[in-house]
Amino acid sequence: MHPVTARPKTGLKPGKILFLTAHDKYMPAWSSSWQLPDQIADVLPSEARHIEELRRLFLDTARSYGYELVMPPLLEHLESLLTGTGEALDLQTFKLVDQLSGRTLGLRADTTPQVARIDAHLLNRQGVARLCYCGPVLHTRADRPHATREPLQFGAEIYGHAGLEADLEAQLLALEGLSTAGVTQLSVDMADVRIVSSLLAGARISPSMLARIHAALAAKDASELASLMASLNGELPSAARQGLLMLLQMYGDDKVLAEAEKAFKAVPEALRALQNLKWLATHVQALAGPVRIAFDLADLRGYAYYSGTRFAIYGHGQRDGGQGAELVRGGRYDEVGAVFGRNRPAAGFSLDLKELVSVLLPKPLRPAIRAPWGEDAGLRAAIAKLRAGGDTVACVLPGHEHEVDEFDCDRELVSLAGQWQVRQLAKTPA
Repeated sequence: MHPVTARPKTGLKPGKILFLTAHDKYMPAWSSSWQLPDQIADVLPSEARHIEELRRLFLDTARSYGYELVMPPLLEHLESLLTGTGEALDLQTFKLVDQLSGRTLGLRADTTPQVARIDAHLLNRQGVARLCYCGPVLHTRADRPHATREPLQFGAEIYGHAGLEADLEAQLLALEGLSTAGVTQLSVDMADVRIVSSLLAGARISPSMLARIHAALAAKDASELASLMASLNGELPSAARQGLLMLLQMYGDDKVLAEAEKAFKAVPEALRALQNLKWLATHVQALAGPVRIAFDLADLRGYAYYSGTRFAIYGHGQRDGGQGAELVRGGRYDEVGAVFGRNRPAAGFSLDLKELVSVLLPKPLRPAIRAPWGEDAGLRAAIAKLRAGGDTVACVLPGHEHEVDEFDCDRELVSLAGQWQVRQLAKTPA
């Protein structure tokens, strides 16, 4: 979708901003030279400034936790991008042929496989490695209607520690970044893919049937899941079938964990997963302040990707209509580096800064100093000194003295008694 300014010939009010697709009846012929693909958009100055401030905020927060910045390439051999990530990421990845080697390349749809490659082969550290990144990814299809197909993905990952402390640190880092950015009413939804996998352990189920079971659980489709369980009467024990059906009702507060412990007391792996969730919830609430914790034990989004706990963080911005939005996804993915020959424990999260900025109020115009254009040595020296001190100084070009731009010029640089001085400008009535 692309914003354009309405022309009188459309019959709409001139100056109105429209969001048009390539097939919209109002899309004029003169637009073809600047038209962008569907769900790809330019980012204009005020929003770009806000996104850049958020990028710096999250990178600085990650650095304060000890995370080091890496910058993987946007383009890579396809097999490296799709390691251990399941079919969903394959479908999301743009593919092309390398004109130099003839090999198939991919434009990354997720940065985590690349960071796993860096950890395994380039850094090759024996202990813990904390890495973060921020860069664009490309999706063949957007995650949801009206979302961009070019997210600006920030992520942080910790390799080399199998304990829950790594899972906890990932959640705390994400929560601190969101809170500092201005997101309120934060809540964390937790799950663990090992609960479902423990119920299915030992069953001889085809990959296609397994995918249908996961889809029914994720969609909470009771009738579909009941039908699937009936068809597996000979392959899956009755207790496992009943347990999977019970998962559809296991969502909500910590009472869910107590209910699940009773239901799965004969399944040791499920009990360990439930204890892990309880530990994480207790520590997040103790260390992250007023955060709502919820559980959804049937939530299997990314089941082919995650190997243990997974979480999603929701929050309210100032312009999301009070609905709240899912802003962060993360969890444990110990298998992601296996194809690189180094199967290290890994936990982390990622978020889209473009999505985040869309729920926050726009930033006010940045204060600036207006200065005349000139070659006077004293003027140029005064401007250089102000800029070196951190001020924004916008030189007004001849003939453009009254133009409005992205800055709030609340001061001006003037020559008084032969000296260049900054003076306050009177506020213009609204």
